[in-house]
Order: sequence, then structure tokens, then C-alpha cells
Amino acid sequence: MTNFLKIRFTKHAREKFTILKRHKFSVSRQAIFKTIRRPDYIDYSRFPLKIAQKPFDKTHVLRVVYKEENGEIVVITFYPGRKSQYEEQ
Repeated sequence: MTNFLKIRFTKHAREKFTILKRHKFSVSRQAIFKTIRRPDYIDYSRFPLKIAQKPFDKTHVLRVVYKEENGEIVVITFYPGRKSQYEEQ
């Protein structure tokens, strides 16, 4: 079902692209879409928020926090996480 829902970014999530770029961590919208649509792992511990996770580079995973609401996916934020911290889940 997630594959067919429209994806919308909150203001904070849109600003996060610039914030991460300043820290030399460039994330594309395509990477966000791919993480949501084909995650390697979904963390439900903050339900109704979901955290989709996918490997990003040699040492990081990309974590995308989102919720499904009114027939669309709303991306709240996203961030890199160290594989050593998150991949063992």
C-alpha cells in the first residue's frame, strides 16, 4: 500500500536537505522515496510514526520518520545513523 501513496514533506523535512548538506551529508529525494518504498527495516516503536531504514553508504544508514495520514505519506524528518548503532536491529 505504501508504494502507491503520495509522499509529502513537512517544512522541517524540506529544510533538512539543506541542513545535512552543510554537514557534508547530501541526501536526495529519490533516496528518501526508495527508503520509504523499499526499506530494509521499519521501526514501529514510535507508532503511529514509522521509521524506515536503508543502508546509505559504507558507514551510515538513512532513517526516514514518517506517518500515513489522509491517504498520503508525510515525511517528518530524516537523518543518517551509524550502521554500528542501527544495523543490528
